[in-house]
Amino acid sequence: MAKKLHIKKGDTVMVIAGESRGYQGKVLQVLPRKNKAIVEGANIVSRHSKPDAKNTEGGIIKKEAPIHLSNLMVIDPKEGKPTRVGRRKEDNKLVRYSKISGEEIK
Repeated sequence: MAKKLHIKKGDTVMVIAGESRGYQGKVLQVLPRKNKAIVEGANIVSRHSKPDAKNTEGGIIKKEAPIHLSNLMVIDPKEGKPTRVGRRKEDNKLVRYSKISGEEIK
């Protein structure tokens, strides 16, 4: 059985550790097997690429690298601050909610 993650694609998160600390962005992709996520605009790395059919120029490309989930916190939809995430049952469904405001995280 897969481990439940507190972060989903599309969430707005804050990076709480590492070089991009304090940065807020949207989650583009979650990598559950690696326990990492790719956040838009955070943890930018330079990749050297050879020319190919897609990129005829080649050269250095800047792109987002994955960040470990433990270094990310979901932003509370009501308060706008980083919050821990809880789960509760509503209408026979598990929903994520903010520990700060109690607001449901969609």
